Amino acid sequence: WKQELVTFSEFLERIRSHSCSPGGPTYLAQHPLFDQINELRRDIFIPDYCFAGGGELRSLNAWFGPAGTVTPLHHDPHHNILAQVVGKKYIRLYPASVSEELFPYSETMLSNSSQVDLDDVDERKFPKVQDLEFVDCILEEGEMLYIPPKWWHYVRSLTTSLSVSFWWSEGESSSPS
Repeated sequence: WKQELVTFSEFLERIRSHSCSPGGPTYLAQHPLFDQINELRRDIFIPDYCFAGGGELRSLNAWFGPAGTVTPLHHDPHHNILAQVVGKKYIRLYPASVSEELFPYSETMLSNSSQVDLDDVDERKFPKVQDLEFVDCILEEGEMLYIPPKWWHYVRSLTTSLSVSFWWSEGESSSPS
């Protein structure tokens, strides 16, 4: 894959025409789109859950792309609600307790990402991955999924898809002493 800076209208044209960039399908991933297009931001309501216990919104991002786009297995540091606006996504979740068995990269910048390619697991290199328990689902339009901090997740778009993620941290009053 590769990152490429394009105008939003060019991005939409690529999605509409089903054309790929040289690095694979065109995918707007973890992008602060709503900070850039105020008209879209007015349509987004932050779920009350994000403020429970004195919580604070950390990030509001868009995920937009054609069928087949993948977010590889990784975990995030904050609570996350993934809201499916358009299309369907397959999501697989592993609890934080199995982190070592998912072989995170040792480099600091990638330490939240797994070396395991769930689309093509190398069973010689990662023999126990196939035996790990996981939860999976298909997230459809209008549905939301809560992903706890540090839970590993893999996401694949089954159709053209638009999702919004709400990351938040707990307030000091709800943190354990």
